[in-house]
Amino acid sequence: MSTIYELLLLIPVLLLSLSLHEFMHGYISYKLGDPTPKSQGRLTLNPLAHLDPIGSLVLILTRRFGWAKPVPINPNYYKNPRRGMMLVSLAGPGSNFFLAALFALIARVIVFFSSASLYQLQAAGYGNLVQTFFVFFQLAVIINLSLGFFNLLPVPPLDGSKILMGILPPKFDKYIRKLEGPYGMVLLLLLAYTGILWSIIGPLVNTIYGILL
Repeated sequence: MSTIYELLLLIPVLLLSLSLHEFMHGYISYKLGDPTPKSQGRLTLNPLAHLDPIGSLVLILTRRFGWAKPVPINPNYYKNPRRGMMLVSLAGPGSNFFLAALFALIARVIVFFSSASLYQLQAAGYGNLVQTFFVFFQLAVIINLSLGFFNLLPVPPLDGSKILMGILPPKFDKYIRKLEGPYGMVLLLLLAYTGILWSIIGPLVNTIYGILL
C-alpha cells in the first residue's frame, strides 16, 4: 500500500478516534457533575477542539501511538473523586475498543456481502471500492486497538495511571505522581523509539485483532 494512499485512509480514522476518545472523557466527567469540559468547549466531536499537532503527527508516523489535547476536568465536583477519575479515564480507551469492535463488524459485513473470503480480500490488491473500504476498516480496527491498549499503560499522563490510582490505596499515589510532568512522556517516547512499547501492547493488539477479524 502506498504511503499517500494509506494516509488518505488514516486521517479520517485519526480524526474520529482521537476526537471520540477525548469527548468521552469530557462527557463522563460532565455526567458526574463537572461543568468544566462543557465550559471549555470540549463536549464536541469537532476534531479542531481536541487534536494535538505533535500527538497527531506521532500517530501518523507510527500508525500505532498518538494523543490529543487532554480534556480539562475538575475531580472536586465528583462525589467520589478517586472513583470518578477512574471512570473518566476508562471512558477514553473504552471508546477506542468500541470503535474497534464496530469497525470490525462493518468489515465482516463487507466481506460477507462481497462474496469473497477474508483471506482473498487481504491477499488481493486494493484497486476496487469494496477492497478499499475493507482496508479502511481494517486499519481503523488496528489503530483503535493500539490507542486503547496504549492509553491503558500505567504511565502518566496516560489514562492507565489514573485507573491504577483509583484501584490502589491512596498511599501509592505519590509513586505514580513521580512520573508526572516530562518524565512520563520521555519514558513513553523512549519505549516507543526502542520498540519496547510495541513489544508490550503488540501481542494484545494482534490477539484481539485476530478475534475480531
